[in-house]
Amino acid sequence: MADLLVTGGNGQLGSALRRCGRRQGIAVDSLDRAALDITDRNTTLNAVAAAKPGVIVNAAAYTAVDRAEDEPDAAFAVNRDGAGYLAEAAEAAGIPIIHISTDYVFDGGKSVAYREDDPVAPLGVYGASKLAGEERVREACSRHVILRTAWVYGVDGHNFVKTMLRLAGDRPTLRVVADQVGAPTYADDLANAVIGTCRQIAAAPTADALWGTFHCVGGGATSWHGLASEVFALAGDRIVRRPRVDAITTAEFPTRARRPANSVLDCGRFADTYGITLRPWQPALKDMLDALFASDRQENANGQKGPSA
Repeated sequence: MADLLVTGGNGQLGSALRRCGRRQGIAVDSLDRAALDITDRNTTLNAVAAAKPGVIVNAAAYTAVDRAEDEPDAAFAVNRDGAGYLAEAAEAAGIPIIHISTDYVFDGGKSVAYREDDPVAPLGVYGASKLAGEERVREACSRHVILRTAWVYGVDGHNFVKTMLRLAGDRPTLRVVADQVGAPTYADDLANAVIGTCRQIAAAPTADALWGTFHCVGGGATSWHGLASEVFALAGDRIVRRPRVDAITTAEFPTRARRPANSVLDCGRFADTYGITLRPWQPALKDMLDALFASDRQENANGQKGPSA
């Protein structure tokens, strides 16, 4: 299979792609911002031309949803312009690009899962910048796969699951929003789906059906409250204290940016096209927690502070 050039190398998905690629014997050139600033067009074009990868996977993103409301230029520079420059570089090099996007392109007002052809209506700057990035990728590169995902968590970086574990050590009671619903997506499962997509692209590079926009999230759905409750149930006695988790409304937890009430994505098109379906979120969450606590134990054995401490 062709080598992968991955941007956002130190993020949750970038780290998972590096780890999963290593397990599968796939060469992954994983670059963080220090190695490649995708907001610089000339640097991006030259870097891709020099690397000569088989596929570009753009996992780089400005993801500070609330801060984006006050830093729109920074959000659009990465999520729109950077995505566009990578797609332009891919087209110039004659290679495909897989661009990671988000549920935040929708307003969350639909009562059932969102399909790829549903109207987009982002609620804030982050979603608008990601939607603009999708549009740039479509315009710039003919062979593109846009993967919209949601509620990503993993052993690397910052995410909701790790935040809940950290707060459990500080507070006997946690108040968690219960009227926002989505599909938790384990970064390693998403990484394996991306690698599976790359394999099929490499096997049939001229197949028109492989290109376009797809949804890829964990199976099933829950609320943030449901996810937090399951985190503590699965963590069991591996945490010092299991807090009480109280359900609250979005109105009781105001944030700078509005969030979609419904972030559930219909992944049928991705399954039909690539034959890839992510497993239900509960067993995926168990695997993530097992890996996290195993890493924690190993780091403690080496005299270091673990990730969930």
